[in-house]
Amino acid sequence: MTVYLTEQDVGALLTTEDALEAVEASFRRLAAGAVENRPRYRLRLERGILAVMAAADLELGYAGTKTYAAFGSGVRFVVQLFETAEPNLAAVIEANKLGQLRTGAASGIAAKYLARAGARTLGVIGCGWQAESQVASIRTAVPTIERVVAYCRTRERLEDFCTRMGAEPAELQREAGEQEIVVTATTSEDPVLRGEWLRPGALVCAIGANDLSSRELDNVVLERASFVCCDSKEQAKLESGDLVEPIAQGVLDWLEVHELQEVVVGEVPGRSSDDDVVLFKSNGLAAWDVAIGAVALERARERGVGREL
Repeated sequence: MTVYLTEQDVGALLTTEDALEAVEASFRRLAAGAVENRPRYRLRLERGILAVMAAADLELGYAGTKTYAAFGSGVRFVVQLFETAEPNLAAVIEANKLGQLRTGAASGIAAKYLARAGARTLGVIGCGWQAESQVASIRTAVPTIERVVAYCRTRERLEDFCTRMGAEPAELQREAGEQEIVVTATTSEDPVLRGEWLRPGALVCAIGANDLSSRELDNVVLERASFVCCDSKEQAKLESGDLVEPIAQGVLDWLEVHELQEVVVGEVPGRSSDDDVVLFKSNGLAAWDVAIGAVALERARERGVGREL
């Protein structure tokens, strides 16, 4: 039977730790060639877009799509999971919370493998829905984090975020950009992080901009980075303005861009010294949605959660 899971079901079934474990395992299967991932594509709607992304994880035993309709008034996400061994639709999952968890988990895994040892401070530029799981996941993956500094343009939103997440409000975005780990989680079309702010040894996790017309990072970030990686070079070439534009300008070359899975399985070292500035550019992979969706489904079956269709 097909199981239907609501946002409330997903929130009750999954933890930050679950998401970190699922996404790290997904990276390992990607590196082993057990996963086929297809980049996101978008279709125009009357006042919005329909986005579709897909992956087949043969080792996990599930394949699926994530589809979402985005309008100015809001976004609705859904993940469909199919079994890979037979023609069964295993689950339909409302996926806003699921997507938040897996996006945060990817940055958590990046921080686990790429942050300077003993990193104690985290800066976050942007205080929206995605920023919450960034803080939770990086704190869990890097338990030495003691201080979180957050910045966003709306004072009331900043104060609310800091109260809920145990963070300090920054007066200027530069203050967030000067920490040991820096996350950009904005909808800005123009750079919000300047390379001159970065301290030696900083790790940058850029997760907000995912189209060619938007950038969160200026060129100096790329110029200072000793190591640059992304979640998928195939997808980055289609929608990472933060990489595509600097590469077109000769600041960087695609040959210098790696995929995080290579670091996770030890194929390449991500950091050669404590003073290296390192960048992880994340756009989000359907492979992660399939991986964490599978965990939600298995938990639901164990606990009798969800509705059969």
